[in-house]
Order: sequence, then C-alpha cells, then structure tokens
Amino acid sequence: MLILRELRPALSLVVLFTILTGFLIPEAFTGIMQAVFPYQANGSQIVVNNQTVGSALIGQNFTASTYFQPRPSALTGTNAKGATIPTPYDASESGASNLGATSAALQTAVQQRVAAYIKAFGPGPVPADAVTASGSGLDADISVTNALRQAPSVAAARHLPADTVVGLVNQMTHRAFLGIVGTDHVNVLQLNIALDNLSGTTNLAQGHAAAS
Repeated sequence: MLILRELRPALSLVVLFTILTGFLIPEAFTGIMQAVFPYQANGSQIVVNNQTVGSALIGQNFTASTYFQPRPSALTGTNAKGATIPTPYDASESGASNLGATSAALQTAVQQRVAAYIKAFGPGPVPADAVTASGSGLDADISVTNALRQAPSVAAARHLPADTVVGLVNQMTHRAFLGIVGTDHVNVLQLNIALDNLSGTTNLAQGHAAAS
C-alpha cells in the first residue's frame, strides 16, 4: 500500500501529461493553424483547375526545354534488381549525396552538370545552385540568377519574346524577408504554372522526366 501511495502521484502525472501534451495541445494547435494558416497547415498545396499539382515546399523534376528546371537532386533509390538508380525529387525520401568538397565523385558530377547547363542554356556564367544539389534533394526554389539565366532559352522553346519571360521571372520572384532574411528566389513550380498561363497551355505533366 505504501508503494501504491508513492506511485499514485507519478502515475497521475503521466496520465495527465499524456492527455495534455499528446492529445489536447496538438489538437488545439492543429485547429488554430487550420483557422489562421489553412494553406500552410495543409502542405502548401498548389491547385490548378481544381486539381492538386504539387506543393510549394517540394520541388519537381522538370526537364523539358519549355519549362524552367530546378536545381539538381542527389536522391537515389533501388530498382527491382537492387541496383542504385537516381530518383530526383522523390517526395517519399529526403537527403543529400554526403560527398565532401574534396570528393572526386562530387567534382565529376558538378563538371557534368556545368556542361549540361551550358548545352541547355548557352555559354556564360553558371549559377552555383544550378550545379549543386540541396541538402534535402527536394528544394522547390532556385535563385533569381538561375531563373534569369534560363529565361531566354525557355522563351525560345515557347516562341515567346525573351523580355516577356524575363518579366514573368521578376514578377514571380520572392524577395528576402525585410530585405535581409533569406535570399531572393523563385519557386519553380509556381513559375512554370504562370508560364503555362502566359502561353495558354497546361502541360505540366509533359514537362517532367519519366522517372519523376
């Protein structure tokens, strides 16, 4: 009986805090967020023609010349035979290559990406985010420099004036908060949707690589 008297307060606190922190507080915060920030609370989903086409938080593997391309993704998976294969922007996982700055494999990958970028968008400076993968492999944004560098080629592929597409990039640019927090950037999915609206087309699915 003495042991029960000693244990009762501890057990009561366990039950109380389990109910409080495991159920009541999460439910309260969920309800508040749904009421105050419904867009963010539901995954920042992007809807086109009443159909969810993605999230503003998770990039997609656009590869077609008529769309702006995201930064590289180092995500990999395994096929049915157990071999490692690239799975860029696979939202079921997240991670980086874990290769250090002195890694020969990383240097080779960057060199290949630089060559591919110049082939796709012409000679000139290559933005760092165009040839290096993010830590998550799911980065939804690219730098404004990267977007502006791609703009003339995307415009040519769409038979649009380059100035029109450059103007769209500037219009879709998210500025650093208060001018100092974060960096100016462009959300690739949102930009490509705006590009489709500009062209009067909706071919997002055709803009992805087959593995995405």
